[in-house]
Amino acid sequence: MNPERVIENGNVGPVNAALVPRYAGPATFARLPRLDELLGGTGSADIVVAGVPFDTGVSYRPGARFGANHVRESSRLLRPFNPAQDVSPFAAAQVADAGDLAVNPFDIEAALQTVDEGITALMADGARVVTIGGDHTIALPLLRANARRHGPVALLHFDAHLDTWDTYFGAAYTHGTPFRRAFEEGIIDTDALCHVGTRGPLYGTADLDDDARFGFGIVTSADVFRLGVDAVVALLRERVGDRPLYVSVDIDVLDPAHAPGTGTPEAGGMTSLELLEILRGLRGLNLVGADVVEVSPPYDHAELTGVAAAHVVYDLISVMALGAGAAPGGPAYGEASTTYGN
Repeated sequence: MNPERVIENGNVGPVNAALVPRYAGPATFARLPRLDELLGGTGSADIVVAGVPFDTGVSYRPGARFGANHVRESSRLLRPFNPAQDVSPFAAAQVADAGDLAVNPFDIEAALQTVDEGITALMADGARVVTIGGDHTIALPLLRANARRHGPVALLHFDAHLDTWDTYFGAAYTHGTPFRRAFEEGIIDTDALCHVGTRGPLYGTADLDDDARFGFGIVTSADVFRLGVDAVVALLRERVGDRPLYVSVDIDVLDPAHAPGTGTPEAGGMTSLELLEILRGLRGLNLVGADVVEVSPPYDHAELTGVAAAHVVYDLISVMALGAGAAPGGPAYGEASTTYGN
């Protein structure tokens, strides 16, 4: 193992930025070790980051096939200690980057099968996987893999859109249909489903009727604005309880001012701070898997979207590293802010 890596609690962490400049070397997520570098190449980790370069399911702007590596490049500035959650996630758990799954860019169903098999293999030793997409079509096989292990999972879906439509141009598997298919397949817990950050025009009221029939609650971006983050977190925690939880984040849940590099932007979205604080509010829940999707670097001026997505992945990893049953609530930053400058 590279002696320039940080090692804490026996876990191999990022490259030491005091020894190697952040702009140097391979761009794994947060400059973590590759999965095949660990334990003599046996590739065992508690939390695995995996990329899925796939955007064949998009209905508007493509480019998310390049999203995983863009997020990795944008993660170079992440540091080992997360003060917002009072945890050093790479010391609390062994985290590694598994690289990208090689998925078929021409056959959507074949691609979904590859994702299912690849993520299942990564989970075989008990690892939890945070997947960087790719378009939102990939959420379906990710849910399949997690439900195979845990049974139907609770789902918090952060997105500008419902993604519970039936078909596009007769196609059943697209980035706008994964959660309808998941409901039909019985792999999500219909007592613990919620969209967060939805907004914008719909095709008609039937969209909402169908969505409610599937069991989804809705917290719109306007609700986040009016109710505030703490109230939203309380609602979500009550809805999820202690069930196995899967979190799916479409980066277009953020306002285009915070995330311009995405395929279907909608005005009136959440701020990056609101999204991060809600995710941090999930600490202590049984987070078994997550994805961050729809990052399209061709539209990402100044790397705003990549940086936001990298921090989302980092906070999801931190929640996983803390584990189920960790004390909820905020730590150092909120306490320190009352004496800042004294």
